[in-house]
Amino acid sequence: MAIMRYVIAAALAASPAFAQAGVRTLGSSDARGCYLAAELRRNVDMRDLVRCDDALRVGGLDIRDTAATHVNRGILRMRLGHIDAAIADFDAASAIDPGQPEAYLNKGAALIVRQQPGEAARLFTVALERNTMRPELAHYGRAVAHETLGDARAAYADYRRASELAPRWREPRADLTRFRVTR
Repeated sequence: MAIMRYVIAAALAASPAFAQAGVRTLGSSDARGCYLAAELRRNVDMRDLVRCDDALRVGGLDIRDTAATHVNRGILRMRLGHIDAAIADFDAASAIDPGQPEAYLNKGAALIVRQQPGEAARLFTVALERNTMRPELAHYGRAVAHETLGDARAAYADYRRASELAPRWREPRADLTRFRVTR
């Protein structure tokens, strides 16, 4: 059985403040290498993707590690700007393990890049409902989506919640300064 831990992996191309959550695996060495690349590498190269591909091709991973490897490969693909391929990985992860919250979180981030804020907001909510290990990221992503959709009240509430959950994270605090609260 996999022990899962989630980390901030990289900033999205469209919003440097928003980061994805990688999924730790304890499966094969290729699956672990895929996770480490998603967690630590900012400059992804094709060898990182090959490591993920090999982990999935060889098999032998349990359901959680297989889903986690899809999430991690999706993160790497996003860093390379391959948004459609990343979304396919996040969809595969959620099909394999529908309870995997980071698949929804990261697909939401991909949909922000793709300028689909309505669906992104829904997926960030699903990630929260499934107890993402990074609720501050889900709230922040949902705030970005709500603001894009013109719902300032909901955006403010989510930026505020993200800031409360991660008080050292500057971006949510900075975003809150753009709002003026009136009663």
